[in-house]
Amino acid sequence: MRWLLILILAACGAQPSPLMFGAQRFDTVVEGRSYTLFKKDNRVEVIRLGWADPEEHPRIRATMFDLVPKLTGCSIVPSTLQGDSGAMRGRVTCPKGQQ
Repeated sequence: MRWLLILILAACGAQPSPLMFGAQRFDTVVEGRSYTLFKKDNRVEVIRLGWADPEEHPRIRATMFDLVPKLTGCSIVPSTLQGDSGAMRGRVTCPKGQQ
């Protein structure tokens, strides 16, 4: 029974943090790596799926930063960015009329 639960949880994929429940979801693949982005109001959360070698982390982090405007049309506020190459959270500013 324990193995069944582990298998089910492993199949769930990226899930938002509780603050992001109900957020708009974006899924994309960049350079063969999968990412999921959640946007809710003026907050975003970017999650990298899969394993990454330590030397890849700086490039992955830069990719995650670049994904926010590409997928949402909003600019990330750099001073609000928290997290690492596995999951990053921050605030965004969006063009007037877009939320």
